[in-house]
Amino acid sequence: MRYLKFYKPYGVLTQFTDNLPASLEDAQAKRLTLKSFIPVPKVYPVGRLDRDSEGLLLLTDDGILNARLIDPQFGHERTYWVQVEGIPTPQALEQLQQGLIIQGRKTRPAQVQVLPEEPTLPPRDPPIRFRRSIPTTWLELTLREGRNRQVRRMTAAVGIPTLRLVRVGLGPLSLTGLNPGEWQDLSETELTQLRQFCF
Repeated sequence: MRYLKFYKPYGVLTQFTDNLPASLEDAQAKRLTLKSFIPVPKVYPVGRLDRDSEGLLLLTDDGILNARLIDPQFGHERTYWVQVEGIPTPQALEQLQQGLIIQGRKTRPAQVQVLPEEPTLPPRDPPIRFRRSIPTTWLELTLREGRNRQVRRMTAAVGIPTLRLVRVGLGPLSLTGLNPGEWQDLSETELTQLRQFCF
């Protein structure tokens, strides 16, 4: 069995092949996939990160562990650093914590805190748009579910659109030791912690 962690850069699809129709070949040539970074055969991503999101991705050929991690009934933690436009009000933070209606369903309660300073992250390519007149805030957001574009939908719903989104943790795993585009096998300690976390 193989267990890898990967720092997915911005603009990379969370799949090994691009499924664009052949008629869009020119655009297809410009879309990076996991194949551009990970030469390991028969491993698959656990869950997804949108093309415009960055950060920690786990890949494995262990189908049981994969199924356990993505099954919403187990509520496994995913932690994100989120740069939002504006300064969130206490009410907005409370709504994020308590859960809000997204696409007709209420999100599970989340852990949310304002980071006291901008986290140390590699620069994004391309950089986010910068508007001098509008401040930005960094939040740490921990969810126990992984719905489609959930973080972006949640912050938009409370009036603080997401500008940059980086997954920094999946249960006990973190981005420590990786730069964007790099991957490594999990250490024995990480694998033990991950198994304890899942089962």
